[in-house]
Formats: sequence, C-alpha cells, structure tokens
Amino acid sequence: MKIAAIQMDMAFAGPEENYKKAEALVRQAAGETPDVILLPETWNVGFYPKENLSALSDENAEKTKALFSALAKELNVNIVAGSVAAKFEDGVHNTSLGFDRAGACISRYDKTHLFTPMHEDDYFVMGGGISAYAFDGFACGTEICYDIRFPELTRTLTVKGLDFLFVVSQWPDVRIPQLHALLKARAIENQMFVVCCNSCGKAPGTQFGGSSIAFDPLGNELAKAGTEEEIIYADCDTSVVQSIRESINVFRDRRGEIYFR
Repeated sequence: MKIAAIQMDMAFAGPEENYKKAEALVRQAAGETPDVILLPETWNVGFYPKENLSALSDENAEKTKALFSALAKELNVNIVAGSVAAKFEDGVHNTSLGFDRAGACISRYDKTHLFTPMHEDDYFVMGGGISAYAFDGFACGTEICYDIRFPELTRTLTVKGLDFLFVVSQWPDVRIPQLHALLKARAIENQMFVVCCNSCGKAPGTQFGGSSIAFDPLGNELAKAGTEEEIIYADCDTSVVQSIRESINVFRDRRGEIYFR
C-alpha cells in the first residue's frame, strides 16, 4: 500500500479557499498513484475559528462528501478526507470521512477526545464511537489529533484487527517530538502501520509543526515531512504486519481479563 499524506497549510476561517486548495493538492498527490490519500485535521476552516464557527462549518458535511466522493471515483483512489468542521443537528463536530475507490463514503468518525486546553469542547460536540473500515481489503481506522494520547482508543480498534491507523492532526510545533513518540509507540505496541498527516502554517496564537510521518509495525520511519506544505509518500510492505504478529503475538498474549478492573 502506498500512502500519500498532504501536509496542508490552510487559510484560517477561509473554507472556500481551502476546498479549492484541497482539491488541487489531492489531484497533485494522485499523480504518484498512491492507494490512499490523507489530509490533515479541520482543513476546511483551520483550528479553529471561534467566531462564526457554525456558519463556516460544512452543513451536514455535504460539501465534503460531494467533493471527495467525486475525486475518489475519478482518480480511483481511497481518501481519508482529514477532518472538517461539520454542522449537524446537534451542533458542530470535528468529523473525518473516508471514501473508497468507487466514491462511496464508507466511514464517518467524530473526534472523541476534544482538546480541552484550547477549549475545543466548548465549540464542538464530542463524538461517541470508533472508526473501523477497509480499504482494498486492509483493516483501517482513523483518529484525530488529541486522540493519539489515549492508548485505550487505539487498542479498542486494534483488538478487532487493524492494519493501518490514519491520524489527522493540527499539532503545534513545540510538541512535535511528543507527537512522533506517541505515533511510534502506537505502531510498535499494536503492530500496525501508523501514518500521521499534520498541518503546517499559523493560526491565531499557534504555529503548527508539520512533520507528518509514517511508521511501520516495527517502529521504522518510512517517510517524514519538513515544516512547510508538501506531500509525502510512504510505501508500506503489508507482509510486515503478519510477520511481526506471528513472531511476537501480543494479541494472543494480552490479559484482557485483568485490565481496567
């Protein structure tokens, strides 16, 4: 599996500009014939405009669905459309959608761990489920930024069987070493590929760090971005998953009956 991560510098509170840019970058990434294309967190508005957030958000995620369904089908590629600020009946969600090669929207995940230090929970509605789906026969899941700090969420996904975890984020530059450590740990302890697409650029009060990265199930770095806008590609040898799980079978040896007592 070849994964493309689009490290996008989006316009803060500028959804129309961002949709045009995202489409252009997806088309650019597709030129290298990846199997999956990945975008960062809340790329439609940035992270995150407190004024007029509801008005700036994608109503029922319809614009995102229409654009990426068409792109996935036209370009014959699977797409994890990062996440967008999307307005539903109960409020604004930080929502990630996944599209298969036929253009079908096969996954919706609403961020479950909202970043309270930046009061995300005051403006977004908390999700209540997990994300599990398949691209080209491989089991995949999505997490959004702060989620990666909660290993319980990742393990809940992986005990069901997971080959790829896609992480979409807007992580600040001052904490990039922590992000990489968390991603590498999740890859090793769950014996799967972890690919993170982070944003770059600035929002009011925050410099985002870029440094999107991909790890294999052994914790080896497959691709890494710098701090500016760019597209990185990770070639993932999926046979590594079976090999490491046969040689060190942590899922057989885990003691689920004694955890969380």
